[in-house]
Amino acid sequence: MNNNEKNEKIAVFPGSFDPITLGHCDIIIRALNLFDKIIIAVGKNFEKKNMFSLQKRKEWIRKTFFDFPYKHKIEIDSFNGLTISFCIKKKAKFLLRGIRNQFDFEFEKDILFANKKLDKTNLIETVYLFSSYEKSHICSSVVRDIMKNGGDYTLFVPTSVKIE
Repeated sequence: MNNNEKNEKIAVFPGSFDPITLGHCDIIIRALNLFDKIIIAVGKNFEKKNMFSLQKRKEWIRKTFFDFPYKHKIEIDSFNGLTISFCIKKKAKFLLRGIRNQFDFEFEKDILFANKKLDKTNLIETVYLFSSYEKSHICSSVVRDIMKNGGDYTLFVPTSVKIE
């Protein structure tokens, strides 16, 4: 491993991305200024019933950033199990999370403390970005509800997200 790899600032941005939203994109794009690489980590939670397959979610993310000028700084992967274990496996020193409101903050605070206990390396730092004001109301569960009920979901997702 050379010095550049050793000092590379890699962040993992985990989520179900069911589907990816403009809120997710907002966090990713703004975080590219902070990190050398962002690994968009699509979680495979077998307990959670996703609306879209893992393959479809990864495809939408890939298409979203396909023509993006900094796409070389984005990696798309999937994982199951603990996020902190995935960070260690990928040699990521940062865990990137977005916060939309006070409810996200309280939830994320509990996750932060659990991750600190689980991180035996003591090398992974969680970095939070607040959602942009214009995107702070967007969440995947609301988008899924709009999709299920025939509403115009395209207002909340990148153009790559299309349901047939």
